[in-house]
Amino acid sequence: MATHVQVDAKPDAKLEAARAQWAARFTAAGVPIADFQEVTHSISRWAEWCQAWCERAAVHEEIGREALAAGHRLSAGHHLTTAAVCYHFAKFMFVEDIKQLRAAHNKAVECRTLALPHLQPPGERIEIPFEGKALAGNLRKPPGERRPPVVVIISGMDSCKEEQHYVEQVFLERGMATFSFDGPGQGEAEYDFPVRHDYEVPAGAVFGCMQSRSDLDGDRIGILGASMGGYYAPRVAAFDKRVKACIANGGAFSVIDNFDQRPQSLKDVYVLRTHSKTVEEAREKTRPFNLEGIARKITCPIMIIAATEDRITRWQDAERLSREVSGPATFLLIEGASHVASNRTYRHRTQCADWMAEHLGVPKR
Repeated sequence: MATHVQVDAKPDAKLEAARAQWAARFTAAGVPIADFQEVTHSISRWAEWCQAWCERAAVHEEIGREALAAGHRLSAGHHLTTAAVCYHFAKFMFVEDIKQLRAAHNKAVECRTLALPHLQPPGERIEIPFEGKALAGNLRKPPGERRPPVVVIISGMDSCKEEQHYVEQVFLERGMATFSFDGPGQGEAEYDFPVRHDYEVPAGAVFGCMQSRSDLDGDRIGILGASMGGYYAPRVAAFDKRVKACIANGGAFSVIDNFDQRPQSLKDVYVLRTHSKTVEEAREKTRPFNLEGIARKITCPIMIIAATEDRITRWQDAERLSREVSGPATFLLIEGASHVASNRTYRHRTQCADWMAEHLGVPKR
């Protein structure tokens, strides 16, 4: 009798990498660990990724909408925020099918916007005119504070404002307002605008909006950026002196010098968000993303965070930035941490908020 041996299909390398490397980031942003494990192991091909995460997001969305209909606003805000981040992670690196990507992204924005008035503290969606279009962001203010300082939160190449809820919380708890927004190449702005190296231009539009509001102290603006945002934030601080304090986490000093070591999946994201046709074209477009000769223009206090096990950006870039700025620098190198130290949030998240509060003149709590 012949013996038939079942041979497993070749594992999907992109999916295997996602399972192995992304759990910390997802859970740090509010995805339940059980969701990450169940969704990533329920599929066998990367092509199934977006749909699977949308299906899980829909579970949280349904719970949130049911809570809202029943008048349980806090529960609604919580579950809709979880739905939003699950929809976001459905699309964040799923560049193979733009139709699926956009549909998932639209749901992420819809759920987070629906959640905003039901959060503690609540949020407000703002659209800022910019180059004939608009930059969308979410403003949240701490309760009981008259004209608080504001921390502008800058996302990276594959993140957006819907991922920032738990980053916002630590600043809000300490008496600072937060404004998480999508700049060029990010979130809602990625379709109209490619990423741009001179991020001080869109950031300047945001600062102008913050300063125009009577309910915020526009003279006390801080910025925080992670990943590509960790390049953007120092660049903004160098050119716009409205920034009183800056936090940069996991940013490159020179993007092109880190480009070749990055995984193919991220290079594909660069193609999409630089509005390029090839990886080679996208790589070349990153050449101006460089703090050479610019870092020395940073005079405000800056906190720079790096991770020893970062596969995306060499930690030595952060060390160089700390040496070249002209203002006071705090350099935090986190042992055993992956990119932006998402697997060691206890080593930097609250510490960043305490540091920012001190430099924006907020009393300790």
